[in-house]
Amino acid sequence: MNRLPADTVRLLSSCQVINSVVNVVKELLENSLDAGALSIDIKLENYGFDRIEIRDNGSGIKAADTAVMAVQHYTSKICSHDDLEHLATYGFRGEALGSICAVAEVAVTTKTSEDDVGTKYTLDLTGSVVSQKPSHLGQGTTVCALKLFKNLPVRRQYYANTKKCKEELKKVQDVLMAYAIIKPELRLTLTHNKVVLWQKAKVSDHRMALMATLGPNAVAHLLPVHHQQPEIVIDGFFPRPGMDCSLASSSNPDKTFIFVNDRPVHQKDILKVVRQHFLAQYPADSALNRYPTVMLNITVPSSTVDVNLTPDKTQILLQNKVPFSIILSISLQTDFDSQVAVLAAVETLLVSFYGPGLGSATEATPVTTEYDGGSGLHAGPSLGDCLERLDNHDQGHDKGKDVEQLSAVSWSRGTALTDPSTGEPLQPVKIHLATGWSSDLGQVKAKGQSSPGKKVSNAITEKRAALTAYDLINNRAMRTPLSPATLFERETRASVLQEKPTASLQDITTAVQERWKNLGEEDRKKYEDKAKKHLERYDLQTKLPQGQKRKVLPSNQPVLDQLFFSQPQKKRGPGPKPSQPLPFSVVTLRQRLHRLSFQSNPRPQGLRLVNRLASQSAWVVLCGRKLMLLNPFRVEEALLFKRLLENNILPAASLQNPIQLTDSILGGAEYTQSLCTMEKGSPELRGMAIFSDPRLVANGFQITLTPGSSSTERHLEVTAMADCVPFLGMEDLREILTAVLHRNAKTVKECRPLKVTNYLQGEAVRLARQLPVTLAKEDVEDILLRMQQQLEETSQACIHGQAFFHHLSDIPDTEQEALNMSNIL
Repeated sequence: MNRLPADTVRLLSSCQVINSVVNVVKELLENSLDAGALSIDIKLENYGFDRIEIRDNGSGIKAADTAVMAVQHYTSKICSHDDLEHLATYGFRGEALGSICAVAEVAVTTKTSEDDVGTKYTLDLTGSVVSQKPSHLGQGTTVCALKLFKNLPVRRQYYANTKKCKEELKKVQDVLMAYAIIKPELRLTLTHNKVVLWQKAKVSDHRMALMATLGPNAVAHLLPVHHQQPEIVIDGFFPRPGMDCSLASSSNPDKTFIFVNDRPVHQKDILKVVRQHFLAQYPADSALNRYPTVMLNITVPSSTVDVNLTPDKTQILLQNKVPFSIILSISLQTDFDSQVAVLAAVETLLVSFYGPGLGSATEATPVTTEYDGGSGLHAGPSLGDCLERLDNHDQGHDKGKDVEQLSAVSWSRGTALTDPSTGEPLQPVKIHLATGWSSDLGQVKAKGQSSPGKKVSNAITEKRAALTAYDLINNRAMRTPLSPATLFERETRASVLQEKPTASLQDITTAVQERWKNLGEEDRKKYEDKAKKHLERYDLQTKLPQGQKRKVLPSNQPVLDQLFFSQPQKKRGPGPKPSQPLPFSVVTLRQRLHRLSFQSNPRPQGLRLVNRLASQSAWVVLCGRKLMLLNPFRVEEALLFKRLLENNILPAASLQNPIQLTDSILGGAEYTQSLCTMEKGSPELRGMAIFSDPRLVANGFQITLTPGSSSTERHLEVTAMADCVPFLGMEDLREILTAVLHRNAKTVKECRPLKVTNYLQGEAVRLARQLPVTLAKEDVEDILLRMQQQLEETSQACIHGQAFFHHLSDIPDTEQEALNMSNIL
């Protein structure tokens, strides 16, 4: 790493300020991507305000650079401002990590491929290293930020609201989704309070990345697009033309992803063009405030993009960008001199994909119309023609032609510029009107004309003599006069709150009332005078002019009564509809349901399927005399979780550096002894044995034992651990040994650590969501049978605590009960 020159710092300095959790995550995530990481785990605690940990498998930080890795303006990505011309990384200022150190306690653990062991560095507020110690972590970098905004209590108080915290967590997920889409080879995991909220595995291409991020239903209607022109390449996925607007769009732009050179950006002008062409297919009422599901990646030369526009680098500036208004005014076939006409390229792609759906904005030969005020509409030259003629006019100057000098008189009269073909002056103002408006304009003009002999009254200046309620309405609100006690309370409440910042509202009100009671006569007289002035001002504002009285015209009252208090006349309904009586008896229905419930079978009180509710994907079941609603997906989720707890074996990945197990790491000699007594495989030639106990293997631990002449000389090492469970470590191994030692756990299910249990819960939910929405009757019967065989009677809820069954009603036994139920319904 090198320190940037002073002139480069002045040009790049952005006064980088970390003001939210999403800023921290985004900056550290981009550092991991710049280091070539292919697997990144983000772990948050208390929405990130207690702990933010980002672990990657990138190249790591060299030992020679660790002393200045968090010092301001030290970076290995650029050397000067000129390097931005060929920028290939997300970060370049060297400010992010130092800014995080200023608002949190930061520790960095890193290891390169050349290092034998990793090192954990603790940083201070200035980014300097204050301590270091070895670490067992593999290659890559782990940045841990604790107690975010610990020295900024006002900002921490701003996020005390749970709603704001959840919004911040949603923003973090949106940032991760953007990078997950543009980087298909990237594996991402977001964990909050030891629960996996969102994850994305490594995929092959952008379409699979969209499917893993947004789901298969959102990507099923997207089609790939590609457009290429000199120095501009556009790739992406757009909704199929003509499909349902509700399926291809959403009410907010969180599913509209725009990238420039693989960088997620917020470009309002590009988003505006995309929305206009997509929504032009639909009626205005159905397409209001809708944003299409789009992935758009624009590739242009790095020298034409300025990413140093905002501190978070989400907005960019394109050199020689053609203004959007010019693109809509001139033909798309025009050959722009601009090297990177990005908006024009996007416009061309959208026209070829969705068709010319914006009128003159997308037609090859736009036609403008002009309203002259009297004769109606006639054709006129388009804006493109005017620009071309002005360009020819300028070229005439360059070629040395004798052109008459423009005079102020001709310019003011509008005759300075003329049409070379007709010789008529160019019209500077054009009113674009659609075809068919000429008749409406004629009608409007006819209505606007009035006979010269008839006097037109002015309803604004010539008011009626009688004062109406409309005349009493003032455009300025009048405040009710305040009492002396209220005035005193307004002035005193602030001082009481300063003296007792932690006092409640009731305590503050009581203290103010006590001060009012103990107030002296002179001070009380002062507030009474203020209240008297308030009352006089209020009377002056509400007083009517002399000779006018508030009155309601008697003729208006009957009209108001008729409008607001009259009972609407009941319209006669249509004649009786044809009907046919059907035989029905509640007693017969009860008998059949009773017979169905108590048929001779091995379990007369078992569950019986009645029918399926198509709208809710639920089933009505009969259990004895009870009618209940069954959610089969909750049952299947619980069955999957139970099966995973009992049988799932986590795959173990080999560690580059095995972890040696000692009594201090395991928690004591008794834990080591308990581990040594567990089942092992056949020893090898050197005497080394691998533990084969399912309680260890199923939880993703591969441990080897090398015996010695005594218990102190034997070696226990962890050679492989499961990498699918984030942050799995030695504390989880202690949980397994604690269950074996203190709870006498014999099965795999009883020895599952908390992290593994949470991971298996997420897997069960993911598998349950892959079930078809509509289940056949045979499938539901099989689910009920497996529920009765595998789940206990006390376990009648899914992973999230939702019950399998919802009680609807009891089947009546007598005619009187049936009658009472029918009356209730």
